[in-house]
Amino acid sequence: MDYVSALLPPVVMAVAFTAVIVTMIKSQGGANKAKEDAAVDAVLQNAEAARQEPRAHGA
Repeated sequence: MDYVSALLPPVVMAVAFTAVIVTMIKSQGGANKAKEDAAVDAVLQNAEAARQEPRAHGA
């Protein structure tokens, strides 16, 4: 019975890892891609605007 307890954690981790990879692959493209791209574009635009904003107190 010790071999079962020794093999259980690696098997559980392998199944979990496979599930994570499958979820990542399935979430690529489609409607999710458009939403993610829009969110990234908005963040980059805000960062660019903040970087080019003139500073009131110089330096």
